[in-house]
Amino acid sequence: MFPSSALMKIDTATALPPYGAPSAALTVEALADGHKEEVLQFLSSRPVHTVVMAGFIRDNGLASPLNRGTFYGCRDEEGRLVGVALIGHATLVETESDDALAAFARIARECPRTHVMMGEQEKIERFWGHYAEGERSPRLICRELLMEQRWPVEVREAVPALRLATPDDLQQVMVVQGQMAFEESGVNPMESDPEGFRRRCLRRIEQGRVWVWVEDGRLIFKADIISDTPDVIYVEGVWVAPEERGQGYGLRCLSQLSRDLLARVGAVTLMVNEKAPGAIALYRRAGYKLCSYYDTIYLHTEH
Repeated sequence: MFPSSALMKIDTATALPPYGAPSAALTVEALADGHKEEVLQFLSSRPVHTVVMAGFIRDNGLASPLNRGTFYGCRDEEGRLVGVALIGHATLVETESDDALAAFARIARECPRTHVMMGEQEKIERFWGHYAEGERSPRLICRELLMEQRWPVEVREAVPALRLATPDDLQQVMVVQGQMAFEESGVNPMESDPEGFRRRCLRRIEQGRVWVWVEDGRLIFKADIISDTPDVIYVEGVWVAPEERGQGYGLRCLSQLSRDLLARVGAVTLMVNEKAPGAIALYRRAGYKLCSYYDTIYLHTEH
C-alpha cells in the first residue's frame, strides 16, 4: 500500500537520473481538509491545467473516498507548498519542481490502485521516467489535445430539449459512458466496477452535472461536467448518437451548453484524443481552441 502516514521525508538526493541533481530534501504529506484553502490557492495560479484537482477538492474535500485516491502536498525546506498531487485511480500532478515530481512518483509506485496518469506532455513524460525507473511499461499511451472555449461564442440555433439529466436517464447515460470509456482505455467500467460506476454516474446526475437531449425515450446527445470551479469548467463525455451524427446536433448542443457555462466562468475546457479527427473538428467549429498537448498513460491493472 502507499504510505498512510500524515508526514514523511523524501530524500531527493537520490532522485532518479537523468532528470537533474536535486538540491535539498522535500517534505511530502498526505493532505487533510485543513489544507484546503492553501491548496486551492496554489492550484489557482494555473486554473486551466488544475481544474480537475480543484474541482475534486471543492466537491469532496481533500480527504474523501470520492476522490478515489489521496491528495499529497510537497513542501520545500521553508514550508512553502511546491507541488500537489492526487495519487490513486487517476493520478494528477501539479508542480514545477522536478524534485517534487520524483517524490510523488515514489509514492505512486507503491499505490496498487493507479489506473491512469494524465498531464501536460513534457511533465507527464518526466513523471513517468521517475515512476517507471526503466522497469515498467504502460498498457496504453494516448496523446490528447486540451482545448478551451472563451468569449465570444457564436450563437447557433437553440436546442430547447437540451436539459439536465434526471435519475430516469441513468441507464442510458451509463451505457454510453461505459462504451466511451472502453473505446478510449480498453476497459468498460460497467464490467470492471458496475456498482461503483453506477454510484458515480448517479451522483453526477444528482449534482446537476450531466446534460442530455432525449427524444422519444432515446438519447441523442450527452455531455458531463467533471469539474466546476469559479474560473474554469471541465467538460467530458461529449457524445452524439451515431445515427444522428452529421446533422449539426452536436455542434448546436455543445455551443448552447458552452455559452450557458461561460456566463459564469472564464473558460470551458475539454480534452480529445488526437486520433479522433471528427471530434476535434466538431470542437473547433464550436469555437474551442488548442491550449496544450497532454499525455494519458493507462497502466497494467487487474480488474
